[in-house]
Amino acid sequence: MSILAETPECLAEMGGITPETKLADLLERYPRLEQVLIDLSPTFAQLRNPVLRKTVAKVARLRQIAEVAGVPIGDLVERLRFEVGTRDGGPKYEDELVTHGEQVPGWLTPDAVAQSLDARPILDAGGHPLAEVMQGLTKLQDGQVYELITPFVPAPLLNVALEKGYKSWTRRESADVVRTYFTKD
Repeated sequence: MSILAETPECLAEMGGITPETKLADLLERYPRLEQVLIDLSPTFAQLRNPVLRKTVAKVARLRQIAEVAGVPIGDLVERLRFEVGTRDGGPKYEDELVTHGEQVPGWLTPDAVAQSLDARPILDAGGHPLAEVMQGLTKLQDGQVYELITPFVPAPLLNVALEKGYKSWTRRESADVVRTYFTKD
């Protein structure tokens, strides 16, 4: 990577660091930020997984990875800007974490869950459950629900499912158990 790739001018060409910055673009431009992210949250250590790096990082935006790691987006953006020398590089962002509501949606009933996948072993082994989840979603009949269990909010996967016409609802049960439910929209 050239020295030019580490200048604020190149960051401006990239559009600055915002919640909508793609993770892959950011790390391509500033590879040293991988360690900064890992220092912010151990969840980001998964960036070292080549499969996740080739799949999730290409579509995940900073807003999504902040949610996955439980890091306020404002803190994440400001820290990354500081690290690349553009502390005053743009608007401030509210420290927000997407919440998915306490009230269970009407479509989520215990008898509606037709399929369930505990993706924690897949993730622990360095894999990614995206293909398996999407395949399972295509098999859902009207009124059926797909349950996904992960150690974090699977924000990029939620966006992929939404784009494919599914709706979801997420509930964190503990520090390492997040249940996400999908159904046809």
